[in-house]
Amino acid sequence: MLRKSNHEQSEKAYWLSVLNTDIATRDGELLFGTSDELNIDKSAAVKLDHYQGYQVYWLPSEDAESLPEVEYLSMREFLTLDKPLFHLASKAMVLENMLHTQRFCSSCGGRTHFNRRELSMQCSDCRTQHYPRIYPCIIVAVVKQGKILLAKHHRHKKPFYTVLAGYLESGETLEECVEREVYEESQIRVKKIEYVGSQPWAFSNSLMVGFTAEYESGEIKIDQHELVDAQWFDFNDLPEMAPPGTIARELIDLATGQG
Repeated sequence: MLRKSNHEQSEKAYWLSVLNTDIATRDGELLFGTSDELNIDKSAAVKLDHYQGYQVYWLPSEDAESLPEVEYLSMREFLTLDKPLFHLASKAMVLENMLHTQRFCSSCGGRTHFNRRELSMQCSDCRTQHYPRIYPCIIVAVVKQGKILLAKHHRHKKPFYTVLAGYLESGETLEECVEREVYEESQIRVKKIEYVGSQPWAFSNSLMVGFTAEYESGEIKIDQHELVDAQWFDFNDLPEMAPPGTIARELIDLATGQG
C-alpha cells in the first residue's frame, strides 16, 4: 500500500483507463485532474491507491468511451514513469484484462460479475471468487569473465538484445526454473544464482522475478523456436538492449556495472 500524504489533495486524481496494452492520455500525459474537468463519471471508477497525495483510480475502458480529447498510447512509452505510478497503471491493465477474459466461472461455468471490493470476478451462481491470473516468470543475467549472455527473441518487434527469461513450471523452485530455462534456450549451465528483485509485467500478466547467475559450462546452442540469436557480449561493447524501465535493463546494468 502506498503511503498516504497528510495533506491529501482529494479533488484532483489520476485516472487510469487501459485498452489492450494502451493507456488513455491527454497531451501525452496520463489523465490527471478532477472528474468534472475530465468529464468522468466518478461512480464508475475504482479506487486503486494513492500516489504523492493524489488518489489513483482505474476507469474500465467501457466507461471511458465518451472521454473527450483522449488518445491511447502504448504503456511501453511510460516504462520510465516513477515505479509506484507505473505499477498502478500495470494493475489497471491486469484488471481490465480480467474483465474480458474471466467472464465465466471456471468451477461451474456460470456468468461472473465484477466485485469492486475484492477486485475480482465473482460467479453469480456458485459465488466463487476469481482473481486476476498472474504468471510467475524468471529473468536472469548470466555473466562469464567480463561478458554477459544476451539474446534476441522472435517475439520482440524491435531488434534488441536482452537477457533470458521463462515461465515457472509447477513443482519447481525459481532457482530450478533459472537453471532449466537458461539450459533449454542456450545449452549453458549456470551456478551462483542470486535474487535481485521483481517487476510486475502487465503486458503478459506476469510477475518477473530477476536473478543474476554465473556461467558454469557449455557452448551456446540456441533454441531456434525461442531465439533468433544469443552471444556473449563484452561489458564494454554491448549491443542495442532492452529499454530503460524494464527489469531486463536493470539486470544488464547491474551485471555489467553500467548502472
